[in-house]
Amino acid sequence: MIVGKILSFTLARARLVSCTQPQLLNQKQDLTLFLLVCKLSNYHVTKNIEYISQGNKIKNFDDHIKHFKNTENRPLLIMLTWLLSKRRHVMKYVNLYTEQGFDIALVTMTPWQLMWPTKGSRVVAADLLDFLIQHESYQQILLHGFSVGAYMWGEILDLIQSDRQKYAHLIDKIVGQIWDSVVDVTELTVGTPRAVFPKNEMLQSMFQKYLEYHLKTFHKQSTQYYIRSSQLFHTNLVHTPALFFISKTDIVGTLTSNFRVRDRWDTLGVKTYVKIFEKSPHVGHYYKYPKEYVAELYAFLNKLQLIQNEEKMRAHL
Repeated sequence: MIVGKILSFTLARARLVSCTQPQLLNQKQDLTLFLLVCKLSNYHVTKNIEYISQGNKIKNFDDHIKHFKNTENRPLLIMLTWLLSKRRHVMKYVNLYTEQGFDIALVTMTPWQLMWPTKGSRVVAADLLDFLIQHESYQQILLHGFSVGAYMWGEILDLIQSDRQKYAHLIDKIVGQIWDSVVDVTELTVGTPRAVFPKNEMLQSMFQKYLEYHLKTFHKQSTQYYIRSSQLFHTNLVHTPALFFISKTDIVGTLTSNFRVRDRWDTLGVKTYVKIFEKSPHVGHYYKYPKEYVAELYAFLNKLQLIQNEEKMRAHL
């Protein structure tokens, strides 16, 4: 009886908090309750790809793929997260999309995988493409990339370029793209140390010097892939509308480098939108200016006709 009361209290707490304020949840069991109460299921396809679905709980992924049809025609979000992102922070963004009926492919990357692409980031990129091939019944795909997620997308584009016959149709399904605090290859040596050692300037400086050495020494193993990814990101195969979130005070994903991408995409015929915040930190726009961020995001989704629940949208504004 006592156990039942405890469980009832915990579930009630989850109902009150998790679906509307997932940022308040920081325990693993609470995050599980977020998925349960919000009627979501999740499955780790690989260590770096988590699938969050509005459908039934996935017990066997092979069976799921075999029978997956997406009969409700839900859109899929590919979320390319930032380095060492905390799950409770990521879930804030997940909540915005699941409220609007999205399923989500959540993609992470470690600093090691960033530094050694052939055994790291490129493997993750290939795994994501395999996932998309296995879930071809998704007809609408949205991208939302943070920080080095732009680099990951460049790696994905490189693999698509290498086998256009196999992957080109995936590009046609992408209906829009959001880029938050995009980092170019020239900023990797600044951004990566800050992500790994956010509160230790001495270690940041030491790691930055190592990364500069790494780029010069390991061109074949690493640097060539950074350069190639940057080139492909600037000449993006995806020409659907794009929204950029930028801050005047972000020294990692700078205004200059973001506008360089935006200007290039404009010449390619991409319809671009830019939201500039005054003082938010790198990948901190939503935290610093929550209502402005959500208003801009939902206005963009509305342009793409991807808003399914206006009531929940207005609750954030």
